[in-house]
Amino acid sequence: MKLDKTKCLAIIPARAGSKRIPLKNIKNFFGKPIISYSINSAKDSGLFSDIIVSTDSKEIAEVANKFGAKTPFLRPKNISDDFTPVIDVTKHALKELDQSYRYVCVIYATAPFIQLKYLTKGLMTLKNSKNAINSFSATASPHPIQRMFQINEEGYSFMRNPDNYYKRSQDLENFYYDAGQFYWTDLQRERESKSEVLFNQQSIPIILPQYLVNDIDSEEDWKRAELLYESFLNNQTLSND
Repeated sequence: MKLDKTKCLAIIPARAGSKRIPLKNIKNFFGKPIISYSINSAKDSGLFSDIIVSTDSKEIAEVANKFGAKTPFLRPKNISDDFTPVIDVTKHALKELDQSYRYVCVIYATAPFIQLKYLTKGLMTLKNSKNAINSFSATASPHPIQRMFQINEEGYSFMRNPDNYYKRSQDLENFYYDAGQFYWTDLQRERESKSEVLFNQQSIPIILPQYLVNDIDSEEDWKRAELLYESFLNNQTLSND
């Protein structure tokens, strides 16, 4: 099948089986199901030929449809558990759709801080690269990991490299981590690669400011996201006055 260079697909994975936050992907977040923020961002970007939600739940599918995403299939249970990698969800969706997309972007369902300029930058960076396969959202670690400590079985702290304790933060190397918002892939280049590990020399991180990053896995994460989003909204209001 020949790939259409103009076609981009957005896939929003949203299974129903979240244990720590039941039905997390459609839980109310500032008056709307949290998945609606990802759907609306994809729609508002104007980048995508199709926006689909991959879910195993009819309830989630109905919410996704209400906000303008397509749900052309229900995801099988065998790829809807805690251990299913996102790449398997992506492959399943592409197989089910059987269309000639050139680029695919996985957007997480719990990403209310996603910004159009970074989503667009991810695609443009990938298109303008000579050999990159992926681009993805990332942010800098807020604390130098070289100075972090661990706790042993007796409850005492210890450092892997105590010499770093005496070094200034600015003299240590920067480290970054996955921001958990979006992941672009050039499907044509991916077919020519054997690597399925995202963090490699064919992936370009799109660096987000730390205040736009919040991975929601627990009730504590959810509360923190609410506080950050409220502050974000207040700052937007002030900047528009």
